[in-house]
Formats: sequence, structure tokens, C-alpha cells
Amino acid sequence: MKHLQDTVALANGVKMPWLGLGVFQVEDGATVVESVRAAIKNGYRSIDTAAIYQNEAGVGQGIKEGIELAGISREDLFITSKVWNDDLGYEKTLAAFEASLEKLGLDYLDLYLIHWPKAGKYKEAWRALETLYKNKKVKAIGVSNFQVHHLEDLMKDAEIMPMINQVELHPKLTQTEVRAFCQSHGIQVEAWSPLMQGQLLDHELLKSIGAKYNKSVAQVIIRWDLQNGIITIPKSIKEHRIIENADVFDFILTDKEMEKITELNENLRVGPDPDNFDF
Repeated sequence: MKHLQDTVALANGVKMPWLGLGVFQVEDGATVVESVRAAIKNGYRSIDTAAIYQNEAGVGQGIKEGIELAGISREDLFITSKVWNDDLGYEKTLAAFEASLEKLGLDYLDLYLIHWPKAGKYKEAWRALETLYKNKKVKAIGVSNFQVHHLEDLMKDAEIMPMINQVELHPKLTQTEVRAFCQSHGIQVEAWSPLMQGQLLDHELLKSIGAKYNKSVAQVIIRWDLQNGIITIPKSIKEHRIIENADVFDFILTDKEMEKITELNENLRVGPDPDNFDF
């Protein structure tokens, strides 16, 4: 990983950028348009949204404006969206995909994910994702928030294995078991909420490591993700912060620093527990 546009090859050979922009809780309209446009203008090539974020239209506009500003093509970007729980099921998932595509103003997605492992629902949704993949409507398919037992259950009947598992992952929730399982099955792990929604930004250990390299805590955490082979999608709506979050390719954390950060783990979540959610 030498620069922002470096990629990792997923199990099917499709290349996905290691670092992207997440837009969870970014309001639709001008705010999300400006965030996405700023990210693309400043070299980001991966944007992650979801139907439930209700900002796909703004993301689509930001993509359009960003492409023009950066002088690139749609094919240079990697766009992810996710199907929400209410739309899990074969026909409903196919319809939800088309709705997302229309809002985004795109002809295809690079990655489509099942957002949560809703019991009794995700297998039919996965069959729909397989159909979309076979029909070349999406370049890669995967899941989000799946624990090991969810993955094992899905894989019993899956014709195509998930290429991505996007999970909450940060120094207080290192997801060791999930990461080990995914690695052994060729599933790339991706971190959402890598900065723990800002709760780690005053952490003394992370601040001291950052001071050594003249880097922010956010940059240290993002670097820790990358050196662990984890795709990461930090969120920001401020252009200077979007730029700063990507300025992580000119330093390398030592093995000891990596270990110290990993040892901060408390299995602490800021988001819902995938084994105990009611939405």
C-alpha cells in the first residue's frame, strides 16, 4: 500500500481500494454531495453507502460531480451499497438493488452487500445477489455484520462465496475470530466505524504514537487497519479531514505499536450486536 488508490484483489479478482469514504449518517442533499465530490476530487476512488442511509441520490450526484472535477470515468470508481432488512428476500432484494441503482444514477455497482444477518431472511437475499452477480449488474457481492456462525450458515447453501464481510472494527473491537475465519475462507474484511465514531480520538496511547510520526489519532488507526490487511472507510464531511484521513502512506507502524493498539481490544461495540438486534 503506497498510495490512496492502491487496491486489493478480492476472491474473484476484482480490485477494491484499501481506503474509501463512508457516508453513514451523512444527510442527503448538499452535505453528502460535497463530501463525495471532495473525496473523489482528492483522490478517493471508493465510496460506501446503503439504502438505509437515505442518501443514495446525493451520493450519486456527488459521484457525477466528482468524476467531472477529477477528469476520470465511472470505471475508475468503486461504489458500494447495501440491501436493508425490510427488503431481504429474493424478489424484494432484486427490486431493492434496482431502486438503489436508480437513486445513484448508475448502471452497475462494484459491490452489493446484505446489510445485516436477519434470521431466516438472508439466504434468499443471497440467492438474489448471486443472480445480480451472474447477470453482471454487480462486480462483487458480500455481507455486512456477519459473525462466524452466520457465514457458516450462509456458505452451506451458497453457490458463490461472499467476497467481503464488512463489520464494525476498531482498536476496541478487533474482531479476531471473524478476521481469522474470513482469512481462511478468502473473504476480505472491511471495517466500518474504524474511528469508533470519534470515541478514540483522545486516547493517550494513540495520541503518543501519533506524536512520534506527527500524525493524528485517526491517521494512526487507519494505518493500523491497513497494516492489518483490513479495508477501511472512515467518514467525514469536512474536506480537510477527508484529505487528512488519506494521508497515511508515508509512515509505517512498528510491530510493537501494532500489538499495543490491538491490545486495546475490549470487544466493545458502538453499533448493534449482530446476534441481538431487532430491526
